[in-house]
Amino acid sequence: MPGEAQPKANRQLPGEVQPTASRAYIEVTTWVTKHAGGDGTGSKLFDEPIERGDTPRTLLRRFTARFPELDSALWSPDHSELGSHIEVLVNDEVLGVTYELDTPLIGEERITLLGQFMGG
Repeated sequence: MPGEAQPKANRQLPGEVQPTASRAYIEVTTWVTKHAGGDGTGSKLFDEPIERGDTPRTLLRRFTARFPELDSALWSPDHSELGSHIEVLVNDEVLGVTYELDTPLIGEERITLLGQFMGG
């Protein structure tokens, strides 16, 4: 409809002007849910506040601090980098495409924590 505001994701690129406060959504899926209050199946969605300067790294560090088992599973032992068992997607893209861990968030992003599967 004319005059309606477009969603932020359609108007801004990562790292552009950011509101003072906004929201992002963290989806925890597959076996990873067991580390965030789930049963290891399906998905859980968390609505998280973001502030100016937040990045996927800062948001995920705050989020996983509430879930010690998830914190241990997601981060390397020194907590400086991501571990190797959980894939992080931002707006359905793996890190390194449009977003990096330190790309400023603009609001309304969906960050997915997807457990990697191994098989033979």
